[in-house]
Amino acid sequence: MTVTPLSRPPRRIRRTSLNWVLTALPAFPLVLLVLRLWYLSRQDLPTMLLLVQYISPLGMISALIITLIWTIPAVVLVLRALGGLLLVSSPDQEHAARRSLLALTALRMPDWVVVVAVVLAGFTWQLRLLPTLLMLVAIILGLTAVQRYPGERRMLVVVTLGVPVMLGLMVLIWVWPGIRLAWAAGETGTAVLLLVPPLLGWLLTGPLPPRAARLATHWPAVAAMIVAPFVIGVVFLRAPVLPNSAVEVAAGAEAPIEVIRGQLITVDDTATTILRRGGDVVFIPNSDVRSKTLCPEPVRTQNSRITVRGWAIDESALEWVAPTRQVTEVDPRCLGRPLEPR
Repeated sequence: MTVTPLSRPPRRIRRTSLNWVLTALPAFPLVLLVLRLWYLSRQDLPTMLLLVQYISPLGMISALIITLIWTIPAVVLVLRALGGLLLVSSPDQEHAARRSLLALTALRMPDWVVVVAVVLAGFTWQLRLLPTLLMLVAIILGLTAVQRYPGERRMLVVVTLGVPVMLGLMVLIWVWPGIRLAWAAGETGTAVLLLVPPLLGWLLTGPLPPRAARLATHWPAVAAMIVAPFVIGVVFLRAPVLPNSAVEVAAGAEAPIEVIRGQLITVDDTATTILRRGGDVVFIPNSDVRSKTLCPEPVRTQNSRITVRGWAIDESALEWVAPTRQVTEVDPRCLGRPLEPR
């Protein structure tokens, strides 16, 4: 007797794969936090265990959110745009959603999620990326109209053609001074980011041929899924998670004062623990501590000097509007010099 094994339906296989992805997704932030401590300890396991013991998980999570908050709207908007393009380019949207996880994500994504993502991106993305954001908004509006109101020809012409063209024209008029400055300064990448999205937004607001739509949606999504974890990891590994400090130390009343700079790990009843730049952990007896101070983070150098109507091209609206602490005078201890040398 011959026994024929039962083949699992493709839909069930895809659902099982999706369940594995959703199960592993919450572990990604945890992996980032562990890698950040491993990187901070210079790959020394005892130092890493010491950091795990004293670093607050809330502080680590706060640094993770502040550093990577811009990636959340990017993922939401790109998935909605690519998935919506795949949906409207298919003769049967339900069939396309069953075949493609990208189309299924776009079909089931609520409108309020897209609105929140747009608002968050407007505050956290740099000015050079705002034309791309407006292009994504125009694309999503056009694709949503085609998906929900396929018979309204006049309305579709306005939403898929009129709105993107007018929006692109307004954006070009507003950013034109920045485009001219970028070309004059030789910053081709900045000029392209400001110029190209307003010109090409209207091309992706309607259906494409099915084969071209799959090629234009799935491969960019796969490439983004491969590259995004590495980009996120590199960005977060450089984020500060411990305060920079400078401590004046003297072993006795007549001993010379030494300044120890590093990242403050903890202060207990007996000692102050500092992680120095080279990865060495220093335990300073509290009786030897003469003074302590917090040192400001190094000022982020601007990658570009281009401005658009007074707004720096590499600043977000949140950075531009929110109050910042102005450091007018650097504490000499942060430079390695005693406050009052003897």
